[in-house]
Amino acid sequence: MKKLFPFLFVAIFGLVMTSCDRTQYIDNTQVTDYPAVYDLNVDFTYNSSTGVATYYKAFVTDMYDSDFVMIYRKVGTDKGNVVWQPLPQTIYNIVVGTETNHELDYTYDFTKRDISIYASGTFDLSLRQDFITGQTFRIVLVPAVFGGKSANRSDISKMSYEEVIRKYNIDDSKVGTL
Repeated sequence: MKKLFPFLFVAIFGLVMTSCDRTQYIDNTQVTDYPAVYDLNVDFTYNSSTGVATYYKAFVTDMYDSDFVMIYRKVGTDKGNVVWQPLPQTIYNIVVGTETNHELDYTYDFTKRDISIYASGTFDLSLRQDFITGQTFRIVLVPAVFGGKSANRSDISKMSYEEVIRKYNIDDSKVGTL
C-alpha cells in the first residue's frame, strides 16, 4: 500500500491540474453590422415650450451593451478637410437680433438601440434656424472588441475624431447612412 500511495497521489494531483483551465476565451465570431462610421444630415424638431430641439434615430441592428457611440458635428472645412467637433459642444456669443451673448449646446445620448441628439440654448432656437436645420453629424460606433479593455467612454470623449479613428483602427472611408 505504501508503494501505491505516491502513484495515487501523483495521479490525483495530475487529474486536478489538467482539469483546471485558466484560459479565457473571447468570442469574436459574432458579426457586427458596423461600417462603424455614419453621416447624418439633421433637421431637428424644435419644441418651443421646452426650448429644446431633438433628433432621434434608431439603429437597424442593436449594438452590444459594451459598445459605445461618439458623435461629431461638422463645423466647416480647413484646406479641403472636414472639421469635426465632438459633442457635447457649446457655441458662445451667438447673435440673435441685436443681442450677442447667447449660447447653444449640442448634446446626445444613446442606448444599444438608438441615438438622440439635442440642441438647446439661451434663446428661442426658431429665431436661428441655421443651428437646427441642415446640420451634419458623424456617428462613430466603437465596438468593444476594437478597444479591448482599454476602450472606455471617459478616455475617448477627450479625443478628436481623427484620434478615435486612428486609435481604434476604424476605416472611415466607408461612411454609411443610418
